[in-house]
Amino acid sequence: MVVCKASFACLALLTGCDCLVIGSHFRTAPDIISSPPRVTSVLVSGLPPWSKQPSILARPIVAPRRKSILMAEKAYTVGVVGVTGAVGKEIIEVLGDRGFPLEQIRLFASARSAGNSMETPLGTKTIEEFTLAAARECDIVFLAVSGDFSEEWSEKISADGGPLVIDNSSAFRYDPTVPLVVPEINAEAARKSAKRLIANPNCTTAIALMALAPLHEAFGIKRCIMSTYQAASGAGAPGMSELEEGVKAFAEGGKAENSVFAHPLPFNVIPHIDKFLDDKYTKEERKVTWETRKILDLPDLPVSCTCVRIPTLRAHAEAITIETEKPVDMELAISKLRSAPGVSFTDDTSKNVYPMPLTATSKYDVEVGRLRANDVFGDYGLDLFVCGDQLLRGAALNAVLIAEAVADDVL
Repeated sequence: MVVCKASFACLALLTGCDCLVIGSHFRTAPDIISSPPRVTSVLVSGLPPWSKQPSILARPIVAPRRKSILMAEKAYTVGVVGVTGAVGKEIIEVLGDRGFPLEQIRLFASARSAGNSMETPLGTKTIEEFTLAAARECDIVFLAVSGDFSEEWSEKISADGGPLVIDNSSAFRYDPTVPLVVPEINAEAARKSAKRLIANPNCTTAIALMALAPLHEAFGIKRCIMSTYQAASGAGAPGMSELEEGVKAFAEGGKAENSVFAHPLPFNVIPHIDKFLDDKYTKEERKVTWETRKILDLPDLPVSCTCVRIPTLRAHAEAITIETEKPVDMELAISKLRSAPGVSFTDDTSKNVYPMPLTATSKYDVEVGRLRANDVFGDYGLDLFVCGDQLLRGAALNAVLIAEAVADDVL
């Protein structure tokens, strides 16, 4: 048995099971278990210090995988733009957790934050003011910024053989020349792209597709109906702060104020995320349709979604119904989900085990459960419930997994 140190003082015990190889770092691929997760009062990132709600002890060091992955011994100079935001901070932490081969890490933000210090996998670093010249000195650049910023700078950073740019905004998701990637599903689209620019999908889509892709592979998806229950973290650090402050105000007999959300979020649900479009869907709901079609390469797939903001901090939940092309074999469906990388099959109703924001928070895998035949579509239908950490699978983790999957091929 070999003991391996991970960044941020995590320890992994390496046994004879499948392992992940990143440079000189060896990591285990943990087994998927159906027993309830161990719960403790230890706080994790995204839960306020004053909160007494239980939380998972720690996320896995790596997202479970069924196949070994090899990155070359080469180490990269990585830049993260937007390091003071929730997603930027998570990207830095995930790079360390996964032992990403870093030669150097550079932190970029606005002039207001330049000069401040942050902890990274390579020690304390000073935040730099973003400039195009500085960003182009990197091998890989993660953008955790607004769509407007990305539209202005992404192509300039990656132009003429520049760095690999992985953009977390919506700026280029619907550009047919830019791959939109969930690496377990369509990493090859990024490897074949003529551009060194890759779009990270919307968090809701990324979480849903971790379950939908293996089911589509088995049965073919004919139609999809989805209702989402989205955490405050979808609106970034300001959204999480507004929820925390509102809950405290309620507890103290006061009134919750709202500036980030359309209405006060504590003890409320808001069926309104992003702006309303002419067809009465919100843009968030249409993102799920457009992005699901692009990632699965099903341009005519009917997808209908209702997106709802709920008062949880950082894990999105989604109730999904699919109609399939082939009759559903439940044992095969379960087998596909159990073996899918990045999926934790969490379904034992006899023990009250099913996906929840509480257990999915700060966890790399997307929890999938409540799997059952759909009464409307009969043998050709399936209902399921999924839950995933919006800042990880829906943003930072997916971005880092993209870099792991394609950097050696495109750089």
